Amino acid sequence: METDKQDFFKRVHQVAKLIPEGRVTNYGAIAKYLGAAKSARIVGYAMNASHGDISIPAHRVVNRIGMLSGKHHFDGTNLMQQLLESEGVHVKDNQVQNFDEIYWDPTKEL
Repeated sequence: METDKQDFFKRVHQVAKLIPEGRVTNYGAIAKYLGAAKSARIVGYAMNASHGDISIPAHRVVNRIGMLSGKHHFDGTNLMQQLLESEGVHVKDNQVQNFDEIYWDPTKEL
């Protein structure tokens, strides 16, 4: 069972690495792409487990309405927001402002 979880996390991380700079996706979109549509929460766990690996842009994964729901898992007060803003993503009140315009759907893009 643990191997299955590690394999799923690895697959989530592989998809996250493909999210272009300045774009965002959501947990559910990654889960759907991986054939596990009801596993958005597990994708969130995988993103949390990725901290410490700077090759995985976990900051580009937000919730289904563009909220920075995982921000408390990042070091510092506003690191997730700062990382997004450094890529040109506009964030206000913990929400991506132009979410529909910069949304990256792995099912369509890959």
